[in-house]
Amino acid sequence: MIRLAIVDDQALVREGLSLILGSEPGVSVVAGFGDGEALLATPVDADVILLDLYLPGADGVAVLRALRARGYTGRVLMLTTVGSAADVQRALAAGADGFVLKDATGAELAAAVRGAHAGLRPLSASAAELLWPRPSTPPAGPDLQALTAREREVLRLLGEGLSNREIARALDVAERTVKTHVSNVLGKLDVASRTQAALLAQGLKY
Repeated sequence: MIRLAIVDDQALVREGLSLILGSEPGVSVVAGFGDGEALLATPVDADVILLDLYLPGADGVAVLRALRARGYTGRVLMLTTVGSAADVQRALAAGADGFVLKDATGAELAAAVRGAHAGLRPLSASAAELLWPRPSTPPAGPDLQALTAREREVLRLLGEGLSNREIARALDVAERTVKTHVSNVLGKLDVASRTQAALLAQGLKY
C-alpha cells in the first residue's frame, strides 16, 4: 500500500485529488495539508508526498529542502497548475522525485505516484513538453515492431510505474528475466534509461 500525503493550498483541489488517488488500488491518502508550514509541523508517515509548487509563505521547493533537511526520506512529487521549464529543472535539482502539471488525467497522476514510489522520476506529458518542446516536424515514433510480445508487455508495465520486482510478479517470471527484457527494450527503442522508456510508453498505443 502506498501511503500518500497531499499538500495544496486549495481545499477543493486537495479533496479532489484525495478522491481520485484514494480510489486507486494500492494507494491510501493518509494526510492533507494546506501549506508547507502545516506539513513541516507534523511528522508525516507517508511514502509519497504530492507537493504543490506554489504555496503561501514558501514555495514547494523551499518546503522540499526543509523536508530533506529534517530527514524525510520518502518520495516527493511536485505538482503545479502552470509551470515552466525552469520550474521543472529547479524542482528536480532540489531533489523532487517527479513533476506533474494539474492538467494531467487521473490515470496519469496515479501512474506518476506509483512511478515515484517505485524509484522512477516521472514527468506528466505536459511537464515533459516543457522540457522537450515538440519540433515543428515531429520525428518518427519508436518502432514497436522491433519488440517481442513479452518486451511490449514489459514496456507497458514500465509506463505504469512498476518496478522490476513488480513486473516479475505481474508476468510470473524471474526478476533477472525482467532485467534482460528491460535492457532489450532500452536498446531497441534507443533510449538511455527506464525513465525515458516509461515516459515513452505512456504516450504509445498498443
